[in-house]
Amino acid sequence: MQIQFLGTGAGQPSKARNVSSLALKLLDEINQVWLFDCGEGTQNRILETTIRPRKVAKIFITHLHGDHIFGLPGFLSSRSFQSSEEQTDIDIYGPVGIRSFVLASLKVSGSRLPYRIHFHEFDVETVGQVLETDKFTVFAEKLDHTIPCVGYRVIQKDLEGTLDAEALLAAGVPFGTLFGKVKNGQNVTLEDGREIIASDFVSPPRPGKVVTILGDTRKCHASVRLAVNADVLVHEATYGKGDEKLARKHGHSTNMEAAEVARDAGVKQLLLNHISPRFLSKDVSKLRNDASSIFEQVRVVKDLEEFDL
Repeated sequence: MQIQFLGTGAGQPSKARNVSSLALKLLDEINQVWLFDCGEGTQNRILETTIRPRKVAKIFITHLHGDHIFGLPGFLSSRSFQSSEEQTDIDIYGPVGIRSFVLASLKVSGSRLPYRIHFHEFDVETVGQVLETDKFTVFAEKLDHTIPCVGYRVIQKDLEGTLDAEALLAAGVPFGTLFGKVKNGQNVTLEDGREIIASDFVSPPRPGKVVTILGDTRKCHASVRLAVNADVLVHEATYGKGDEKLARKHGHSTNMEAAEVARDAGVKQLLLNHISPRFLSKDVSKLRNDASSIFEQVRVVKDLEEFDL
């Protein structure tokens, strides 16, 4: 599982940062990529990665501001151009209005897609669980922005224990069907009468990862709830230390407030994105250093950076 940032800027693209989008790569787990937001130019950033557009199976939208959705029509259209690959449907999750935006954009531009879009709109006031599969659950909760906006909590379900194959062989278990039975938790009896207890050779289930990806927001209790004990928290830092009044006025957070959320939620790592264009490269280290005074495991991310979870 990896996170790759396709756009880390706020409001408008700059030479250093494109607008909001990130990819949660679940290729080893389910052979899919999930996008979170799709700002203008997202498909261009994807061209600089190893991501194949057909692998993008789900798109989660936090809110309907343009810097988070203007890339959707272009990406959806380009996704259909890989004619050598199988056409696959796509699911889009987001606040009420995302369906109208996408369909209107495709209609007026005369775009026809050879695959289906399955929309999952929700009311941000009542949203909760938005997806459950055999391996993942995704929750959403309303944040505090200037328009309806949510954050997402992606929970990987517990992973199966691993089989100690070397120990099984040493115990005299022949490689084959008996290995599969032990892996599935079944005790087996060998030809010499010895009983092999499965739990002695299979490790306990391992907890899955928790990834919290927030949309634009003022500091609020919902941010902490969504991030409790997360392995990674992706939090906006549109403003810097001392800009709290300005951030609140415009519905955003400072780097310091994001660090407070990470600290209060007990996350393992904080990744700051949605950086205002007014911050130049020389200012980024200050954003990071200031935030680290509250929460040490913090990084201000750049476009195309990738992190293993």
